Amino acid sequence: MRILVWVAEGTWAACVDAVRPLPGDVTLLHVVDVATAAALSGPVGLLGRSGPTDQGEYLLARAETELLDAAAARLGRDAAREVRRGRPEREVVAACANVDLLVLARDGDRSRLGPRSLGHHTRFVVDHAPCQIFLVWPESTPGLGTLLPPPHHDQIR
Repeated sequence: MRILVWVAEGTWAACVDAVRPLPGDVTLLHVVDVATAAALSGPVGLLGRSGPTDQGEYLLARAETELLDAAAARLGRDAAREVRRGRPEREVVAACANVDLLVLARDGDRSRLGPRSLGHHTRFVVDHAPCQIFLVWPESTPGLGTLLPPPHHDQIR
């Protein structure tokens, strides 16, 4: 089985923990949003010029390497690494082209059950990934008491 783990800041540890007991070839995927990269790589330096030594890009690459190193160490077995730059939701879906399972975590409101527990990037991936999905809660799962009541129009009179 080919398993892709979306290593995203704030939720990656739960994804790695979930995939650890699964058999198969694991790839750890990290995506840097182009908007974030652009914001960090704004014009700096002499006369507003920036180049390949841009500090923002260097810091992003360093943080990305440290994040993937931590994920690989936590996994405790060999794993391929894939890094991408672009729109995260599109890059993750594209990376799923040749995998059997994508492991990702809820990244929205994790205090209650419901659709808002998925951020907009994650919602897009869940709706469009061309493979099976293993969706995990990064913390303990909220109880059933957090489920919102049905809308008023659904109540029987």
